Amino acid sequence: MNKDFNYSGLKLGIIGGGQLGKIMSQKAKKMGFNVTILDPTPNCPAAQVSDRQIIGGFYDKEKLTQIVNESDVTTFELEHIDTSVLKELYDAGHNIHPSPYVMELIQNKYEQKKLLDEKGIPVPAYKDVKNNDDLASFGFPVIQKAKLGGYDGKGVQMLKTPQDIQNCIKAESFIEELVDIDKELAIIVARNIEGEIKCYPVVEMLFDERVNICDSVMAPARVSKHIEQKAIDVSIDSIKALDGVGIFGVELFLTKKGEVLVNEIAPRPHNSGHYTVEACATSQFEQIIRAVTNLPLGSTKLISPAVMVNLLGEEGYEGEPFIEGIHEALDIPELSFHFYGKSVTKPFRKMGHITVLDDDINKALEKANKAKNILKIKGSKKV
Repeated sequence: MNKDFNYSGLKLGIIGGGQLGKIMSQKAKKMGFNVTILDPTPNCPAAQVSDRQIIGGFYDKEKLTQIVNESDVTTFELEHIDTSVLKELYDAGHNIHPSPYVMELIQNKYEQKKLLDEKGIPVPAYKDVKNNDDLASFGFPVIQKAKLGGYDGKGVQMLKTPQDIQNCIKAESFIEELVDIDKELAIIVARNIEGEIKCYPVVEMLFDERVNICDSVMAPARVSKHIEQKAIDVSIDSIKALDGVGIFGVELFLTKKGEVLVNEIAPRPHNSGHYTVEACATSQFEQIIRAVTNLPLGSTKLISPAVMVNLLGEEGYEGEPFIEGIHEALDIPELSFHFYGKSVTKPFRKMGHITVLDDDINKALEKANKAKNILKIKGSKKV
C-alpha cells in the first residue's frame, strides 16, 4: 500500500472475533474503515461492533480465502490459525500482516525461541525434548512447554521432581531452565510496513498463580532506567529479527541478577497493552491498524501512570454472566470499565478488564486492587 491509496472506506479483515478484535474494530471504525470479522461464534464480541461477520473456523481454508479476497488488508487477533492457505494468498500479493510466515514461526514456541537465540537475543536456556530422558537434562525443577497451541498458561508445566515426569505434557515439547525471576515485564512494540518502529512503556505483569494468567499490569514498571533501556533494546531487536509488521507483545523475564530475557512474543495486541486505551496517546489497538495499513505510527507517550486488572470469571460459576459490584467500583476516581460482551462466563475466563489512572503508580495500584475486590463476574449456574 502506497501513500496514494484511498483510505476512505478501507476494507479491513480481522481473523478472530474476541475482545482484542472487538477493540481493534472499534478503533478502525473511528477511522472510517469497513471491518469484516472471521470467527466461528455468531455474534462474537468483535462482530457486535463490526460491519460484517463471516462465520467460519480459523482452519477453514475457504473462509480464510474469502476474508482475504474481500479485504484490502487482513490482520489477526489470535495466532492459532491455518497458515498454509494464507501463505499462498500472501505470496500472490494480498496484504496480510503480520505475514503468515511470521505467524507460523511464532505458533511454534520452540522455533520462535530458536530463531531469537540464533539472532543473539537473550533467552532462557532451552532444549528440544525427544524422549523422557531429555526432560531431566537441566535437573529439577524445570519448565516444560508444548511447542504448539499454548496460551494463557495452557501448555506449560513445571516438573518439580523426577516423579513429575509421569504427568508431563504428552505432545511435542521443549524444556526451559527455571529462571530466578525478580519481575515479569512486557513491552508492546509496533512496526509498520516501511520499518518504522515504536515502543510503548515497559510494564510489570502480576500473575494469578492458580492458573498462570496475567492478573494485573502496572505501567510504567517499577524498574531502573538501565533495566528499562535493556528491555526496550532486546524487544526492538526481537521484532527486527522476526521482520514483523503489526503489534507485538514481548514478554520478558527480569532475573534477580539483573538480566533481561525474552520469554515469548505474541504477534497481535496483547493483554499487557490494554492500559494504552486510557493511558497512552495512541492505543495498541489503533496502532495495529496504523501499522498494517502502512500509516505513520502514533505517539506511544504515557499520559498517566496506570494499572490494568483482568476481570476473570469467578471460580465456581458458569453460564450467563452477572456483574457484581459495578456501582461501587465505578465510584472509584479515574477507573474505566471494559466488558467484552461474551455470552457465557466460565471459571477464570477473561470477561473484561478495568484500567485505573493516577499520577502515583502505587495509588493507582491501591485503587485497582480495591476495585478488583469489589467487581466479580459470576454466572447463572454454580459448578
